[in-house]
Amino acid sequence: QVQLVESGGGLVQPGGSLRLSCAVSGSIFSMSVMGWYRQAPGKQRELVARILSGGVTNLASSVKGRFTIARDNAKNTAYLQMNSLKPEDTAVYYCNARRYSVNADYWGQGTQVTVSS
Repeated sequence: QVQLVESGGGLVQPGGSLRLSCAVSGSIFSMSVMGWYRQAPGKQRELVARILSGGVTNLASSVKGRFTIARDNAKNTAYLQMNSLKPEDTAVYYCNARRYSVNADYWGQGTQVTVSS
């Protein structure tokens, strides 16, 4: 059973930075896509960023230029570097992994990010 464990969330002031980590039990190399989603209170879960196995990345327009996503296959870990944080980035952030070959979709438990002065 694949498990995803997020870490790195917390409280940060506007303009600050955080780095989220997603540790994957098992081989991240086998995952077709690693992604980060977020869900703010009263809103639907939305895609923030994703990275394909070949390294291609996609970011939501609201975070382009501020967030970057990366994956370290050797450490079985994906990262979301968040800079210039805004109050509207406040949400629970979820790590997601997808393996297309077996139609598998895995989720972490979520980590809270709060941007407030």
